[in-house]
Amino acid sequence: MPKFILDGKEIEFNQGETIIQAAKRYGTDIPHFCWHPSLSVSGNCRICLVEVEKMPKLVIACSTLAADGMVVHTTSPKTLAARNAVMEFLLINHPLDCPICDEAGECKLQDYAYLHGVGESRFNEEKVHKDKRVPLSPYIMFDAERCISCSLCIRFCDEIAKDPELTFVDRGDRVTIVTYPGEEMDNPYSLNTTDICPVGALTNRDFRFRARVWDMSSTKSVCVGRARGCNTEVWVRNNEVLRLTPRYNEDVNSYWMCDHGRINTFKFINAKDRVNGPYIRKEGTLGRVSWQEAVNRAASELRSFNKNEIAFIGSAYATCEDNYLFSRFASSVIGSVNIDFMRREDPSFADDILRRSDITPNSLGAELVGVIPGKHGLNIEGIFNGINEGKIKALYIIEDDIVEVRPELENLLTKLDLLIVHATNMNKTAALADVVFPAATYAEKNGTFINFRGRVQRIRPAVETEDLERTIDGMSVSRLDKFGTMYDSWAKKNRHDARSTWKIISLISLAISGELKYNLIEDVFDDIAKSVKEFKELDYDMIGEFGAKLNIDIKETAV
Repeated sequence: MPKFILDGKEIEFNQGETIIQAAKRYGTDIPHFCWHPSLSVSGNCRICLVEVEKMPKLVIACSTLAADGMVVHTTSPKTLAARNAVMEFLLINHPLDCPICDEAGECKLQDYAYLHGVGESRFNEEKVHKDKRVPLSPYIMFDAERCISCSLCIRFCDEIAKDPELTFVDRGDRVTIVTYPGEEMDNPYSLNTTDICPVGALTNRDFRFRARVWDMSSTKSVCVGRARGCNTEVWVRNNEVLRLTPRYNEDVNSYWMCDHGRINTFKFINAKDRVNGPYIRKEGTLGRVSWQEAVNRAASELRSFNKNEIAFIGSAYATCEDNYLFSRFASSVIGSVNIDFMRREDPSFADDILRRSDITPNSLGAELVGVIPGKHGLNIEGIFNGINEGKIKALYIIEDDIVEVRPELENLLTKLDLLIVHATNMNKTAALADVVFPAATYAEKNGTFINFRGRVQRIRPAVETEDLERTIDGMSVSRLDKFGTMYDSWAKKNRHDARSTWKIISLISLAISGELKYNLIEDVFDDIAKSVKEFKELDYDMIGEFGAKLNIDIKETAV
C-alpha cells in the first residue's frame, strides 16, 4: 500500500483516500465542520486546513487526495495559526447562546473554540442578527444566527434522503438556509440533520430544552420500529427516556435512522398507561395483585385445561429469548403445539433507504426460536377458528395487542375461559384478559433481535424497573451498598414494576412443573445456541456492539 508521513509518522492509505480519511483511520482527528464520511465534499468551512510540504499554500484535508511520499503537518505553527483564524472568523457573528443552546456539550464549535480559538475577537461591530426559532418542519427548529453555513443539512437531503428541500439564499454574512418555496422539510429522515449539524442551528423540537447531554446516560440498543433494526443510543435522565439517536453500524443503518423510529418508539416506556404490576380479573374487574398471587392463578388455571385446549401467541416485538422460552413452555411444560405469532406488513411504509414493510423488529427471530405451529398444531388463523368453535378454551399472548390490529377479535376473545396476557402498556387485548403480567420494554431488559437480513443484535437495559436488571460498570445495582440509596432515590420516580417475559414464564413454569429454571438471560441465550442450529456457537460477547450474521440464507426483497 502507498504511504505518506502524517505528523512525523508513516501511515498507509488506500488509493483515492483524502488526507482526512486516512488520518481518521489512524486515530488522528483533523478538525472539521462541513465534512462527513457519507456525504460529498463541499470544502467550505476551511477548519481542516493542513500544511503539506512542497505545496505553496495550506490545503483542506477533506478534499486533498493523499499521495505516496506526501509529508503532512496537522499541528505546525502555520496550520494552527490558520485554524485559529478560521475560528475567529466563524465566531464573529455567532451568538452567545451556549447557556440556552441544546447543542451545548455536543457542539463542535464549542469544542474547537476551546481547542483552537484565540480567546478574543478583533471585531467590535454589532453582530449580524438573523431569524431565530424558525420551524422548518413539525420536528425541526432552525436558528439562523447559529448556522455556520456548512451545508451538511442541504447535502443530506439531496444525497441521502433523496428529497432536495433546503438551499442557501443571500450572500456574505447575510447567507441563510431556507426550504424551497412551498416546500416543508418533511422527508422521513429529516431529524438526521440535527445529528450532523455541528452547531445548534438545527434542533429536535421534540427534545428541545428537555435535558443537557451531561445530565443523561446513553445506552447502546436497537430500534424496535421496523425490521431494519437500526443501531441506536437510548438517552435517559431520571430513569426516563428522553431521546433516541442513531449509532453507526455500516452493516445495518450506517449513520442514520428514520424519524418514525426516533420519535415513536420510546414514549410508551414512561406513558401513563404502563401496566405497573400484575393484575387479575375478579368479579369482572381487573385488580392489582402480588406477583405470587398472579403466578399461582396463571399456573392453576393452565393446569385445569387439556393441552389441546390451550393455544399460544408469541410476538415479533418480543426478544429471541422471550419467544424461545415461551415456545419451550408451550411444548415442554404444557405440551401444546398450537403456537404462532401475528405478522405485520405495511408496504406503504417501505422505501429504498432504511424503512421496511415488515413493521416488527423480530419476526425472523420469533420463527427461528420456535414460535411456529408444531406438527399437527394450529397456526394463527387456526387458533382463532379454534376459539370460535370452542376447541381452544385458553389463550396465552405475550407482548402484542392483537385486538388493535384486528378489532373483530375483541368479540372472539370473550369466548375464552382463560386469557393470559403479557403487556408493557394497557391495551385493548390486555383489557380483556383474566391475568395481566407487566412486561418490561426493550429499554428495560437484555435480549436480542434479528433483523430482516439475519443479523442478531443486542438490546440492553437503559432504565430501571423494580426488578433492577441494569448494572453499572458491571456491578448489579442491588450490590451498590454505598450508593444504592442515592441511586434509588432518583430512579424510583419513573421505575415500573415490570419483568422480562422470560422471567415471568420461568416463574409460571416453576409453579407448574419445576422445569425451565433460568436465573440469567445469558443462560437462556446459551440454551438457544445449543438448541437452534442457526445460533450455534454464538454468545453475547460474539454479538458485541454491532451484531453478528447468522448462518442462514436470506433472500432480500426490495421492501
